[in-house]
Amino acid sequence: MPPAEAIADAVPTIAPLSDAAATDVDADLNPEQRSAVEHGLGAPGAHGPLLVIAGAGSGKTKTLAARVAHLIQSGADPQRLLLLTFSRRAAGEMERRAGRMLHRALGLRPTQAPPRFPWAGTFHGVGARLLREYAARIGLAPNFTILDRADAEDLMGLQRQALGLAETAERFPLKATCLNIYSRVVNSEARLDQVLQDHFPWCFPAHDALKRLFKAYVEEKQRQQLLDYDDLLLYWAELMGDGALAAELGERFQHVLVDEYQDTNRLQATILQRLKPRGDRLTVVGDDAQAIYSFRAAEVRNILAFPTQFDPPARIVTLERNYRSTQPILDASNAVIAMAPERHEKRLWTDKVSSERPQLVTVDDEARQAQWVADRVLERREQGLKLTRQAVLFRTSSHSAPLELELTRRNIPFVKFGGLKFLESTHVKDVLSVLRWAENPRGRLAGFRVAQLLPGFGPASARRLLDEMAAPAEPSQALRDFKPPASAAASWAGLRDLLLRLIAASDWPADLEDVVQWYAPHLERLHDDAPVRLADLEQIVRIAQGHGSRERFLTELTLDPPDASSDESGVPHRDEDYLILSTIHSAKGQEWNAVYLLNCVDGCLPSDLSTGAQAQIEEERRLLYVAMTRAKDHLAVMVPQRFYVTQQTRHGDRHLHATVSRFLPGKVVRHFDKVGPANQHQAPLPELLKPALDVAARLRKAWD
Repeated sequence: MPPAEAIADAVPTIAPLSDAAATDVDADLNPEQRSAVEHGLGAPGAHGPLLVIAGAGSGKTKTLAARVAHLIQSGADPQRLLLLTFSRRAAGEMERRAGRMLHRALGLRPTQAPPRFPWAGTFHGVGARLLREYAARIGLAPNFTILDRADAEDLMGLQRQALGLAETAERFPLKATCLNIYSRVVNSEARLDQVLQDHFPWCFPAHDALKRLFKAYVEEKQRQQLLDYDDLLLYWAELMGDGALAAELGERFQHVLVDEYQDTNRLQATILQRLKPRGDRLTVVGDDAQAIYSFRAAEVRNILAFPTQFDPPARIVTLERNYRSTQPILDASNAVIAMAPERHEKRLWTDKVSSERPQLVTVDDEARQAQWVADRVLERREQGLKLTRQAVLFRTSSHSAPLELELTRRNIPFVKFGGLKFLESTHVKDVLSVLRWAENPRGRLAGFRVAQLLPGFGPASARRLLDEMAAPAEPSQALRDFKPPASAAASWAGLRDLLLRLIAASDWPADLEDVVQWYAPHLERLHDDAPVRLADLEQIVRIAQGHGSRERFLTELTLDPPDASSDESGVPHRDEDYLILSTIHSAKGQEWNAVYLLNCVDGCLPSDLSTGAQAQIEEERRLLYVAMTRAKDHLAVMVPQRFYVTQQTRHGDRHLHATVSRFLPGKVVRHFDKVGPANQHQAPLPELLKPALDVAARLRKAWD
């Protein structure tokens, strides 16, 4: 049976789209969107590479979904369509939109479901599925475990200690830094010395030691049948390095569509080039002006150079009509990005007219900035604009501290994006580690964590257990034969029996219910707030019901975890309306009616940590552009004249005099209305407060 048929359900044959149906689907598309949607359709041999430059708010998702629908309606097999996005939610939204379009165009009954797209997902998620399927053909254990970021750091830390690198006389990078270096080397396809020189210069003296560490890290992952996030791409790229396998996958996926292409790294670009070396039936969508993730090794040159990577060059369709912001906001945003020295040319426009221009607000300091923003937030709330439709954006999380104090003082509820991730919660990691250990009994990280949950079971006993399980061909026998410490004998029996049952066979999702039941008494023993944490575990059990197997559950939850946990939860909001606080990075893809951008001064935007190279400065320019284009109706860019800089605290006053961001020169500022300091017009001092002694007059008189 062909691989695609083995994974996806059969999909009914879909008749080609009639003229009437095509008109119905295209009704909401503007000419540029329709041009992108219809690229290569109805013209044999014309399925060359397509680059869609989708400006902010230009209907990118609708365009991509419509292209998916048209491809299916033109005869493409949904099982042979690969749709790559950067989150499972984005893939799900794309699938829903395309499904609705197909449903309408095909005239299906309400009870009829449109075709599914089994290969819509993230790069990492699709990579994991392909590696499971092709494991035997590339020498990979099919039951490999995927490490989350925290576990990968721990494994790197163990190798760091084993090599004695933690005991050197000179400072050696911590485990998190070591993993960051390793990850950037893999994803950027660069040499270690280049990565150290460009991004971690202080670590350069440790070059040789880091090379030994990374070799040990890779060997240990292979020994334990573990893959980290980077391996999901690296193994996929290596798989595609084999000509026969690359040709097989290239034929298997008839069409490949990639969303947010400006956020891809070089390794992901390599995968695509090997999948579709001639660019046939390859569509990528993105916006170089919104490339802001270089700290994740994203490479803006992927989208800038895409057209010239093929012969003939890729066709470019530019979406410039904006459906989000007013024209004055777009004029200011266009002026900012127009100063970028290298970019795909575009100028956003809209028919959403407004007489209100964005504001450039100069205030004395961060305290005045917080007061001004709070005043305007409340003012717009009184005018009928909910707090949830207003957002305050900032370059770095610490920039919002004075505002948070002001909002708290005024009893203005707010939610700040960021914080502890769900899978980083201690109790959730405990439960998932039991499942991971059962799925891969040779996984030492999961086993080391779980064993020490038992009272009387310390690190030495845990290592002895794992060593005994690593030796025989059948780890289950070592579990049966293991002699625990006397103090842990009673609790060991319950864990041993649970693990043996889970290893022998999977009964999903009852497996997870059994683990939670076993863990509940340990939860009560280890945590004072056990009832609150138990609610998280009950939520995990509910999530598990939507996954077909234990392996799929562990993989998908690791690659796309929820964002909330009881570790970060506070008192529930009695008022469902709350102000949004967010870093610019977290705000990408979002929109609000009113946006307030804090600290638009040199040293904050651009950050004083990102001015070492021209490429970094240009990414900071794109950050400002992304922030401004989140606003629909109202935009205020704040310029405090004095501000607090945590990096410059060694000499004197921590408050520095600031200058407006270099990204707002005169030719850009003319698109703003200038608002002076909030306290520039002070009332004269009352008579009673005027000085009783005129020292200046007395000093003048002394020279008479």
